[in-house]
Amino acid sequence: MTVPKKIAVTGAAGQIAYSLLWRIADGAVFGDDVPVELQLLEVPQAMRAVEGVAMELADSAFPLLQKISITDNAEEAFEGANAAFLVGAKPRGKGEERSDLLAANGKIFGPQGQALNAHAAEDIRVLVVGNPANTNALIAQSNAPDIPASRFNAMMRLDHNRALSQLAQKLDVVSTDIRQMVVWGNHSTTQFPDITYATVNGAPATALVEQDWYTDVFIPKVAKRGSEIIEVRGKSSAASAASAAVDHMRDWIYGTPEWSTAAVPSDGSYGIEEGLIAGFPTIAEGGEWKIIPDLHLHPHQQERIAASARELKEEREAVLSLLG
Repeated sequence: MTVPKKIAVTGAAGQIAYSLLWRIADGAVFGDDVPVELQLLEVPQAMRAVEGVAMELADSAFPLLQKISITDNAEEAFEGANAAFLVGAKPRGKGEERSDLLAANGKIFGPQGQALNAHAAEDIRVLVVGNPANTNALIAQSNAPDIPASRFNAMMRLDHNRALSQLAQKLDVVSTDIRQMVVWGNHSTTQFPDITYATVNGAPATALVEQDWYTDVFIPKVAKRGSEIIEVRGKSSAASAASAAVDHMRDWIYGTPEWSTAAVPSDGSYGIEEGLIAGFPTIAEGGEWKIIPDLHLHPHQQERIAASARELKEEREAVLSLLG
């Protein structure tokens, strides 16, 4: 029998996890022939709620789901984990600045990085979903010196999927008709959804849309889509975030010939300082993300990418004391 894959999920009683866990248990990440064990981490005050989540998962009778464990101890949650979705994070409170949020989350993701370093499986892959995702991933990665830095990603697949959706709706096509989309930089309002290289059924996307729509509608709409959904729905975009997390991890494991956006440690490409975890155009091959090299950047692209990279550097400075 195939050895089960152990998948850790933090913030397991939250909205995103409530959509994510069922997808994992049904084989959407490792495939429909690979058994899984779920290792759910929550804060002590949410343990009762996560017990209910575990009960529902058990009642769903997934053929692949062999075991569910729940804990408020990160070392237990990450024991032998092959994949980890770090979903739980502290949301911004009233009157808090972004720097306050970064510092508060550093106290979560630093210890989680240490626990992963000590207890995760050798092939661990870590996807940080909890915001501010890029810098939270940097904090976790810096506290896990024995795990390759490339094993820590932040989720910008949701931004990528949103960009595909907005362009597809504009042109009345389906998202699979679109190739070579990318969202550069930080998962924040400074991100740069870029259609410069994109094609739609083989035609350049830039030739199919008006420049004003691209700069004045498309870019801000993608960047602020999360806020728009909260305003309309009254709740955050949990299900689409969970779906994007599944997309990212599945492609990371099994590879994809198509471009995607992944927030990975920079190798210095495109002027983004080495080590910052930023969104790049990528493909996944052999279980690793690879940044698409040698793309020509126009001045307007360089300006937007640099602005998002500056924000990432500022965030890193704000949490410097928390980096391992």
